[in-house]
Amino acid sequence: MFWRATRLIGGTAAVVGGGWALRALQGAPSALGASPVEIDGRTKRSPNNRDGVFVNLEPASAISLSRQEQFMLAREVIGGGSVQHPSAPVPLVTPDPSVPAGDLAATWYGHSSVLIEVDGYRILADPIWSDRCSPSRAVGPQRLHPVPVELEALPAIDAVIISHDHYDHLDVDTIKQLALTQRAKFFVPLGIGAHLRTWHIPADRIVELDWNESAHLGELELVCTPARHFSGRFLTRDVTLWSSWAIIGPRHRAFFGGDTGYTKSFTDIGVDYGPFDLTLMPVGAYHPGWPDIHMNPEDAVRAHRDVTDAGLLVPIHWATFRLAPHPWSEPVERLLTAAEGEGVLVATPRPGQRIEREPESEAAVTLDPWWRT
Repeated sequence: MFWRATRLIGGTAAVVGGGWALRALQGAPSALGASPVEIDGRTKRSPNNRDGVFVNLEPASAISLSRQEQFMLAREVIGGGSVQHPSAPVPLVTPDPSVPAGDLAATWYGHSSVLIEVDGYRILADPIWSDRCSPSRAVGPQRLHPVPVELEALPAIDAVIISHDHYDHLDVDTIKQLALTQRAKFFVPLGIGAHLRTWHIPADRIVELDWNESAHLGELELVCTPARHFSGRFLTRDVTLWSSWAIIGPRHRAFFGGDTGYTKSFTDIGVDYGPFDLTLMPVGAYHPGWPDIHMNPEDAVRAHRDVTDAGLLVPIHWATFRLAPHPWSEPVERLLTAAEGEGVLVATPRPGQRIEREPESEAAVTLDPWWRT
């Protein structure tokens, strides 16, 4: 998201816009979530927390951009060009909410928002239905395509999982609406529960987990697994945890990468909780200036191979919000090239399209280059 990208490249939003950022934030204190004091408590007792902040198991490289490069990159991210936008309206699919939950399926709504079906359970991951991924409704990265379905039209959800608290993964308006329209609990990494409580989500609907802790929902097990990233909702950073998720059913397993750089932890996740029949891997918003906190498409294929030997890969974290200056469709094109070289099976659904597959069959797997038309 814009706020994250500008902080990531050295806080150049202040240089580009002066007091613009503060004006844009007026009227949006609720979106910022909990303060560091409210987030305290169990977070500091975590073995993954040092001196009040969470740390990666595998440290990320320092940002390798000069001041001038930071300024130029901020201008690219803010302004953009024609190659950073789809050349025609993105084709959407309206999902059918009457379809029963399957054994292994995924409905991608755009960016990292995806409905994952495992052995009859429905898990909604990183939902964002707002027009912008920002604490402001006036500025910040805006959708490149509409949401394919309204929140109220979703089928009954068994669980909502959140990977971390950046605005393009934890959206206040979406969370509040889901709390009203669904009965599902929210499964979140440590510290994010404070944001939800600030937004008046009942405490009994929040389950907070540290890395490699799990919770059960009937026969389904949800495991909060490590990721290589960071957190923060404006001025504070790393006071809440970030994660990927292993979704383990009695017969099938899915892995949700969330938002992460490549990490050796994927191998451990594959050994401890895999092999996975389905992976949802982030492929977009990469840049040489931040090589270790966002995977590029080749990293995503490598991570997929780390956690499974024969599963289906569905790319996420692309197509919906412009968060880096690479061309809009470059992530999926590079992914297909890398996957072909590694013999990895890939599905490329349109936003709103449901992909269903049995692990032993390639039937019903969609490789549709819809972004080229």
